[in-house]
Amino acid sequence: MSERATAVIVAAYNAEATLGRAVKSALAQPDVREVCIVDDCSTDDTRACAEKLARAHEKIRTLSTERNAGPAAARNLAIAATVAPWIAVLDADDYLLEGRIATLHALAGDADFIADSLLRVAVGEDPPPIAGALETHSLDFTSFVRGNLGAETGPLDLGYLKPMFRRAFLNQHRLRYRDDMRLGEDYEFYARALALGARFLTCGPAGYVSVERSGSLSKAHSEADLQRLRDCDDALATLRPLSPEEQRALRRHWNSVDCRLQWRRLITAVKNRDFGAALATFRSPHAALFLATRLGEQAWLRSSAIARGVAPGP
Repeated sequence: MSERATAVIVAAYNAEATLGRAVKSALAQPDVREVCIVDDCSTDDTRACAEKLARAHEKIRTLSTERNAGPAAARNLAIAATVAPWIAVLDADDYLLEGRIATLHALAGDADFIADSLLRVAVGEDPPPIAGALETHSLDFTSFVRGNLGAETGPLDLGYLKPMFRRAFLNQHRLRYRDDMRLGEDYEFYARALALGARFLTCGPAGYVSVERSGSLSKAHSEADLQRLRDCDDALATLRPLSPEEQRALRRHWNSVDCRLQWRRLITAVKNRDFGAALATFRSPHAALFLATRLGEQAWLRSSAIARGVAPGP
């Protein structure tokens, strides 16, 4: 098998409308030797669609989870079921432009991970043209964690990258996705790889098209999801001694997620008329400031709506 041989892993949930496009875009990449689709207990015809694709293309293998377990668990199954020396992640809603995998291979050198900037499009929208030669930039642990600070990061959140990575690095460090995480599993996986010494390169757009859909899992998260994302930073801090700069970046990320978690807890406490639980969300200074700001914004929006004669939302 060629050193550039690549396995594309696709976690699919209720993706019957888009799975075919995603998989065919992967098969069109010359270096792709395997495509592994894992149906995560979809309630539509995703599994049937995957099996139909597999019957038509010998490079495709299909698997199914025993229960709906989330993309991390599905990707781990696909990693275990494939053998190619490189692995590329592809979401079932997204697709690849011609030449994307070859471009990443040409730029990778001795990197363990390489990721291009996403081409973000709305449903039905064509991606913008890719212009100019691409340059690579090295990504370290501190820069990556800082690139995942929620509202501070904006649309360039590095946790959404879909890299290609070496199987040898994963096996050497027994690195797999944390399958108990349904939010931020990519962030945790990449951050852990970097903490373990991965050589991680980034470049401009090479052809990964990310289709933005409403109601995605990353937006519909629970308190438990947020707590796991916050607490994964505590585990990352124990992998090796961190520099002061790395510690500060990790603490900022922990605080950023904790603010979102306390906001969700405050909403729940108010709905349940639990004054003690509501008060507890203000215990840390960073959360207290965040909550006070959010409450002020909500009060202003409500007063503005009333002034316009519009019934305020919940």
